[in-house]
Amino acid sequence: MTEQTHARPALFSRPAPIIFFIIVAVLLDQIVKIAVDHYLPLQEAVPVIPMLALYRTYNLGVAFSMLEGMDGWFIVGMRLIIVAFVAWLWYRTAKDRWLAHLGYALIIAGAIGNLVDRFAYGHVIDYILFHTESWSFAVFNLADSFITIGAACVILDELMVPKTAGR
Repeated sequence: MTEQTHARPALFSRPAPIIFFIIVAVLLDQIVKIAVDHYLPLQEAVPVIPMLALYRTYNLGVAFSMLEGMDGWFIVGMRLIIVAFVAWLWYRTAKDRWLAHLGYALIIAGAIGNLVDRFAYGHVIDYILFHTESWSFAVFNLADSFITIGAACVILDELMVPKTAGR
């Protein structure tokens, strides 16, 4: 007796779930940023726990304030190209690679979340600050976290999934 298994594609390898996930993630990012913009003082640390503070600032660059001196439309164009490229990678990735698909969804959601800010305000609202008395990390936001976690998921997928001749 032979047993046949019909593997279903990973959740985020299907268009409807990934689109729903991205929409929810972008909405969550925007809701948090609206609250931060209305309730946090500008460039004044609000301690949460040791080494973590909320600190509202405006980022004219990309994730973690990189490319801050670049023209705003260049950054918008670059983000649109990145979203298109990651969507293409998502489409081309094998349907069983759930971790890569999750990573792509997070990267797309983060990029779109920051794009919305750029179009709505002309800058990105950042508000998370890790710091010590002598050091601080770049101020970032939930969308930046999505991008970073998404990239980590893609890297982990590459490291964990066995390589085959067809891949």
